[in-house]
Parts: sequence; C-alpha cells; structure tokens
Amino acid sequence: MNDTISPEKLEKYFKITKEALDMIKEKGVDEKRKKDAEDALDMAERYYSDAKHFAKKGDFVTAFAALNYAHGWLDCGARLGLFKVKDSRLFTVDDE
Repeated sequence: MNDTISPEKLEKYFKITKEALDMIKEKGVDEKRKKDAEDALDMAERYYSDAKHFAKKGDFVTAFAALNYAHGWLDCGARLGLFKVKDSRLFTVDDE
C-alpha cells in the first residue's frame, strides 16, 4: 500500500505543512480569539507529530492522512481569521 505514497511525496507535504506552521508562529494569532487560535494550532502540531511517528514506522498512508488533518486545522484557522496569515499558496485565504 505504501507504493501509492512515496517517501518523496510525503516529504514534500511535510515541508509544506512545516512551512505553514512556521508562518503562523512568526505572524501570530488573533489576540481577541487567542484561546481558540492556540487550540487549533495545538491540534495541528499534534497531528504533525503523529504524522512523523507514522512515517518513521513506515506507515506512509496514515502519515499522509495525519498531515492532511494537521494542515486542515491550520487552513481552517487561517480561513476563520484565527491566524494572521495571508498566503494563498499555503492557505485558502487571500494574499496581502
């Protein structure tokens, strides 16, 4: 089953999600909804960590799924304005 998700493809998505995580940490969160933003960021970081765990075990399908959940949390937070990011390459938001 791992032949559908290559290590190279998985690494590509790890890099994209890591870039999104780093951008959120750099740009910050909406202070009025800080608790919600921090909760969404925490969930994303947990799924990202899970993805690394599964990838290390060689379970690329589950790792890819966890990465998608991680990025989904980030994207949702960006879309709702919890995170101060404006990058349509990484999130479904308008560019600055």
